[in-house]
Amino acid sequence: MLLRLLLNGERPLSVFSLQEGPDSEETKQSTADMTVFVQNLLQQMQSRFHQMSESIVSKNILFPLTCIAIFNFIALDEMGSRIDELEQSINELKTEMGAEGGSPSPLPSKSKPEDAKPEDGSA
Repeated sequence: MLLRLLLNGERPLSVFSLQEGPDSEETKQSTADMTVFVQNLLQQMQSRFHQMSESIVSKNILFPLTCIAIFNFIALDEMGSRIDELEQSINELKTEMGAEGGSPSPLPSKSKPEDAKPEDGSA
């Protein structure tokens, strides 16, 4: 209520004005002091509101950048996991092929005709 009166330019009634009369010097000084106090308080509130607004805006600006960085990290982490799985699969294949008999050759080995033995026993 006091704030509304001050903003409208009206003089609020104070305890002093009720006790000593509407035109006393103490009443005028008390009203002036109260006006200065409320104006300072409003100025402090406006300053704090401005600081909070700037803080919120800066956080909202930085939030998308942070999200992008996090998503990039997640994507890199997933790619790293896939590479690890691929390396493990390659190593497993190498192990299996090594267990089948020596080094793998890209083409199947052909048997030489002179090494082949006739099955009927005639040479």
